[in-house]
Amino acid sequence: MNRVPRGGATPGGGPTARRVGRRALLAGVLLVALLAGAACSDDPAPGPAPSATAPSAAPSAGASGTPLPAGEAARNPFGAHWDFSRHDQFVPYLEKLSGSATYHELSWCDIEKTQGSPDFSAVDQIAERSRKLGITLHLKIRTGVCWATGGTAKFTRGQANKTESAMPQDLAAYQNFVRTLVQRYAPYGVREYAVENEVNAQQYWAGSPEDYRRLVTAAAEAIRAADPQAKVVDSGMSSVAYGMGVADRLLRAGQPDQAVAAYQAYFQRRIGTRGRLIPAVNDPTALRAALDNAQNSRNLAYLAVTEKLLDDRVVDVRQLHFYEHFSGVPALLDYLRAETPAGVPVQAWEVGQFWKDGGDDAAGRGDEMVKVVSMLVAGGVREVLWLPLAYNPNNRAGAEVRYGLLDPDGTQRQAGAMMAALAAAARDATVEPVNTKGLTGVAFRRGAESTLVVWSTSTGTVSLPATAGVTGGPVGADPAARAGALPIGPSPVLVRATGTPDAVLAPIR
Repeated sequence: MNRVPRGGATPGGGPTARRVGRRALLAGVLLVALLAGAACSDDPAPGPAPSATAPSAAPSAGASGTPLPAGEAARNPFGAHWDFSRHDQFVPYLEKLSGSATYHELSWCDIEKTQGSPDFSAVDQIAERSRKLGITLHLKIRTGVCWATGGTAKFTRGQANKTESAMPQDLAAYQNFVRTLVQRYAPYGVREYAVENEVNAQQYWAGSPEDYRRLVTAAAEAIRAADPQAKVVDSGMSSVAYGMGVADRLLRAGQPDQAVAAYQAYFQRRIGTRGRLIPAVNDPTALRAALDNAQNSRNLAYLAVTEKLLDDRVVDVRQLHFYEHFSGVPALLDYLRAETPAGVPVQAWEVGQFWKDGGDDAAGRGDEMVKVVSMLVAGGVREVLWLPLAYNPNNRAGAEVRYGLLDPDGTQRQAGAMMAALAAAARDATVEPVNTKGLTGVAFRRGAESTLVVWSTSTGTVSLPATAGVTGGPVGADPAARAGALPIGPSPVLVRATGTPDAVLAPIR
């Protein structure tokens, strides 16, 4: 790890000194977060489309750097999260994602509306349907607000009337619920359990950072007691919180210019959409002011708590949420490498596009999706779940803020065809980054065959000379044998051939 106090340069001490610095940061931001008043929610509120030339912020290239710890490799790293109430419409497409993972969010208050009378029937159906599809189910355990927590909900969201979560009044009763849940779904192959969701946002978590630490510690004890093979996953900080963490880390490392560039690239679609929460930033002073507002202090506080739980091995898996432009991925990967303990895998349970006014450019939307998920997988993130699979036209925003791979009725879009092609290439394959010959992307190797998903690192075109046995073309279309050279520009191209990725690209001069 490489954790340093905010505003200073990297200290010369070893891991213990670095953790002391991080704990000093934790104490400060916890105080700010606990004293802060009500802050705006972290709901998606994307802004206008970015300019044609995105800010350059990457401290390293998209596929470079030491990959994150992979953990146990998924059969297929490319999956999705979907509305289980529309299961039948989605089955034909979901069969193309077999070998991947998904998750379902549940709450104690919903399952046990009346104390002593839990009803698991809805989750049972979800677990059975996922198993039939060959898709591994993860569960996200929330408390909600009800008899088990006391109090009255302040936030109600969506058609399901979901509320924030609060601290249970009886931790022993909570642990009993968690043990029952884990024992029930272990036979379905459920092995990963996240505790709460995006606790940095007040509409998801009503407690304090210390309450969250206590809750995760209690849940982890119950999960492991019920199933020694199970893994504990953190709540998943919001995409915005991760962006603030990226900028904050670079400031603390004494790289203010890189911090500003990273902030600008990461938040290029959100600048100004929440007033002072994500303001325009053009210099380090403005960036420090942005990080010091109440909500962003809360974001940093919960990132610090999460990383302490990872350090202490209370949590086994780090959960990533990312909904931004692909130019924000390199700095994000650098952050994850620096702030995640050695050996702890990172899984992206929520990846998507928050872009309210992004238009109907299906090709552009698909290209960006391919770049984001490919860069994450190339960087060592072994599960990347797109959200949503298909958008809900009855959502409260009244528009498709989060871009779906499918139309609402389940019809496959161009982006859906592209994701299916990635899944087919990656299933039961090894993964390695590509960053050579003016190209970046990811390669999948299965036996003697390599499948590369690559694009030009500039606005120009790289020419792959015609070579016997090499097929290639747009991602999502059947790759065709080439009579001539294959041009590879800013749009991702899928190349398939016998040999290593380096050998496939060797003819490029």
